[in-house]
Amino acid sequence: MSHCTLCDLPVGDDPHVAPDVDGEFCCQGCLAVARSLDDVDDLDEVEERRPDATPDDEFDGETTFLHVDGMHCATCESFLEMTAGEQEGVAAAEASYATDTIRVDYDPDAVSAEDLPDRLSVAGYTASDRADPEPDSDDVAVVRFLIGGGFFGMMAMLWYVLFLYPTYFGYDPILDLGGVTGTYLFAQIWVFTSIVLFYTGYPILRGAYVSLRARRPNMDLLVSLAAGSSYAYSTLALLVGRTDLYFDVTIAVILVVTAGNHYESVIKRRATGLLSDLTTAEERTVRTEAGESVAADAVDPDDRLLVRPGERVPFDGIVVEGTAAVDEALVTGESLPATKREGDAVRGGTVVTDAPVVVQVGEDATSTLDTLVRLLWEIQSSRSGVQRLVDKLATVFVPLVLAVAVVGAAATLALGSPPVDAALVGLTVLIVSCPCALGLATPLAVAAGIRDAARRGIVVVSDAVFEAAADVDTVVLDKTGTLTDGEMRLLDATAEAGTSVDRVRERAAAVERASVHPVAEAIVSGVAGGDRDRTGDRAAADGGAATAESTESPDGPTAADVDVLDRGVVGRVDGDEVVVGHQSLFGERGWPVGDRLREAGAAARDRGNVPVYVGWNGRVRGVLTVGDEVREGWESVVADLDADGRRVVVLTGDAPAAARQFADHPAIDEVFAEVPPEAKAETVRRLGADGPVAMVGDGSNDAPALAAADLGVSIASGTDLAADAADAVLLEDRLSAVPELFAVTRGTNRRLKQNLGWAFCYNAVAIPLALSGALNPLLAALAMASSSLLVVTNSARAVYKGD
Repeated sequence: MSHCTLCDLPVGDDPHVAPDVDGEFCCQGCLAVARSLDDVDDLDEVEERRPDATPDDEFDGETTFLHVDGMHCATCESFLEMTAGEQEGVAAAEASYATDTIRVDYDPDAVSAEDLPDRLSVAGYTASDRADPEPDSDDVAVVRFLIGGGFFGMMAMLWYVLFLYPTYFGYDPILDLGGVTGTYLFAQIWVFTSIVLFYTGYPILRGAYVSLRARRPNMDLLVSLAAGSSYAYSTLALLVGRTDLYFDVTIAVILVVTAGNHYESVIKRRATGLLSDLTTAEERTVRTEAGESVAADAVDPDDRLLVRPGERVPFDGIVVEGTAAVDEALVTGESLPATKREGDAVRGGTVVTDAPVVVQVGEDATSTLDTLVRLLWEIQSSRSGVQRLVDKLATVFVPLVLAVAVVGAAATLALGSPPVDAALVGLTVLIVSCPCALGLATPLAVAAGIRDAARRGIVVVSDAVFEAAADVDTVVLDKTGTLTDGEMRLLDATAEAGTSVDRVRERAAAVERASVHPVAEAIVSGVAGGDRDRTGDRAAADGGAATAESTESPDGPTAADVDVLDRGVVGRVDGDEVVVGHQSLFGERGWPVGDRLREAGAAARDRGNVPVYVGWNGRVRGVLTVGDEVREGWESVVADLDADGRRVVVLTGDAPAAARQFADHPAIDEVFAEVPPEAKAETVRRLGADGPVAMVGDGSNDAPALAAADLGVSIASGTDLAADAADAVLLEDRLSAVPELFAVTRGTNRRLKQNLGWAFCYNAVAIPLALSGALNPLLAALAMASSSLLVVTNSARAVYKGD
């Protein structure tokens, strides 16, 4: 069987083809995407910038996905990939710090999946199964900072304030620093400093080690050099009996940078804590046709499973008994429920809404939802995180500072100064090179951005957002649940001449109260103006067609002898036979449909909505239009994005008619309809060939596309899988937060560049002074502290105040 050229799904016996497009496609949506996007300039460029292909299509082993706690930069990715590659039986590995994920291709005969997490838990990184709950390292970080730094660091600084600093300003020492008392005092300071450096500063030292192993200098290396060199110099000076010790510099560097990173983590945890109610428990059991619960892992192909109303179809398969409306929005993005009868295919992960069905499991016993999860992890693990700007600068700045320190020390020594003075010049250069200001520039600016975004109901999940969003050229908007609210509603009602619209609505609601079909729910809720109060028997309880003795509403007429049919509902209201449902129901009865109502029904279908016909006494009396409503303010949002110079694209699994109103908007450049979930990620990838792409969506069907985009934005009313794939989550159903997110990222980038600009201007002045001998390590530390204070003050300001 051949496969779709775009999404690789099977195309079946009747592929979609066109003379102007090469290949065969599974649906009209894939064909439309290929026709519009196959002429992009260079797909290889986007592959290099954001690869999402599998590393080896011919790999014959198995693949696992691991969560790795502790990654925070692109250097971590390189180190973990290198570490995994050194393990016996591992063929390939791809890591992404942006999603804390590593994909490992391995030979199960050489290494087991259970052993891989332990083998990759090195150098402070903790690997675990990607499907398991993520480990929580917050407590360890707090202990490192408060006990290691807060207690021991402050104790060492107290001794400096009481006994050492006064001597630097010409005062007599309180203690005899050259005797046993002084030795005991210095020994305590050395012990306290060692705890601060090697315990509190362990993450920084680990980052430096990782950068050396990966041969990619970063800011952790520069900070470690400043802290480590002052510690090493002071330790040697202590051993030879000198009293000019600079352990305080080590403490200050480690504590200031750790405090900045800790503050960023605290702000991020406060924001992401708002997402706790998005998670849901995954179903691990299914129900056999006889009603017995069994483990999902025990299900084989061709097994017959019972799926009741409100439950998810566990595996892809075929309906072999029963008829039901199936909500496919989660998996396909289709906003309107689809009626499934015997012989129809159903996707795993879709929801049966109104009647039980028996599903025969497909030959692979796979779930479309599980496939989407795996596709999401595939993309996440191959999506490299954005390298922080400060780390990019560090690749040049670190070697430069080292070279200047070595040359300065060597020149001082060559001019006849003693070795101690030469060492002090080199040490001062390392200290004055402002590792604190540079180390604080990113975390404090990012923390300010996360804070201001949270105040506007936006949770930033990945701090890579602040660099990725600035370059976004194209914004892709999902339709169902994003541009629309994703909920079935009664949108309109039309009555024939001489019949009251209210009477059509009330009679329809009276008989629909016996049905639990989503369309019936929408009609009843729309007429009642709120939650429905069903008093009739639920049709779903008896598996399909059912009869209710009566249904009544406190605000409308009562229906009796209600029959729930395949395509509608029939009952008696005030003695009249009332029929509500598909137009074909009335054709079978020979009931005529007037031109006015026929036009209203056609108009509803053209807009992608559902026309529901209502009739009594042998004639169709009205048409109700049911569908999902567009979100308030969507037009101004797309207009703002367009005015910002970004291309706006709408992507949906719905039919073209449902997206027509968006295609007509001048700010929207293109609309792709009938795109299956597996093709959404490929569509985003192809759009990315022309520049960075942002994807805004809400459903599990959007998750792979959210992960494939340079910037993924999920709406919190959507699914937890979509939230897991996103870089940012909108906590409110407020589409206007999307332009606000871009505004916050612009402000954050501006603040980051201000911080870095100040740090480098400071270095341009301070390093020459250090080389000339005008600064000693203490003055260098004071200058460094002043620079850091300015960065802190600048970062405390709001990055975006809004209108």
